[in-house]
Amino acid sequence: MLAREIMSREVITVGVDASIVDAIKIMLAHHVSCLPVVDTTGKLVGILSEGDFIRRAEIGTQHKRGRWLAILAGADRVALDFAREHGRKVGQIMTPDPVTITEDMPLEQIVAIMEARNLKRLPVMRGADIVGMVTRSDFLPATAKLASSLRASSGDDEQIRSAVLAEIACTPWRPSALNVSVRDGTVTLKGTVRSEKARQAAIIAAENVPGVKTVADHLCEVAHPPSEAEYGGGDFVSLQEEPSTEDDQPL
Repeated sequence: MLAREIMSREVITVGVDASIVDAIKIMLAHHVSCLPVVDTTGKLVGILSEGDFIRRAEIGTQHKRGRWLAILAGADRVALDFAREHGRKVGQIMTPDPVTITEDMPLEQIVAIMEARNLKRLPVMRGADIVGMVTRSDFLPATAKLASSLRASSGDDEQIRSAVLAEIACTPWRPSALNVSVRDGTVTLKGTVRSEKARQAAIIAAENVPGVKTVADHLCEVAHPPSEAEYGGGDFVSLQEEPSTEDDQPL
């Protein structure tokens, strides 16, 4: 999926010279947590968010540094904090030069940017024009829509069984001597896992396969599962073991 498929298209902006009181009124009236800031030509120059109002002189939450802390912070930092905590115009307290994305950016790349920079929202640009916003909340309806479509997908039991095995086969937490059976969309998992987390991962992997209705968990948790040879074959489907590495050798 791409940015344009989940972004909000009705973007409300505020002028760089607007008062912070006007900006707050806009945010409250439209129930938004941030506003892109534009100059007189409509160019995006900053972002004003609810976080910019946490430390304000009006409510007594401004930085209150002693002499030594002020020296350690540096004169420029102290001056910047003062301006943002006492500024009366949007341009004085906004975050300048915001990170932006394009309409065609994949969601995976957008998430990586949000996580790396600890951002909750990103303006979407088409050239020099802002055409949308992607916020963390925009991922909710997209996830719900796709999850519903996967659940509605169908397939015969053998196709489902093959898909479940393929989903689990290459994972480091895969169950030992795994056996998967499917009847009328109900998947039964048997085998041994090393931990409760591995059990949950196996169940979730099966649940996410299109066509699966329910998962019957018959996995056994064993700290050190016996080798597959000890199970004697039978109906168990053995997954190829990973080759040993130096990290696997005893200390």
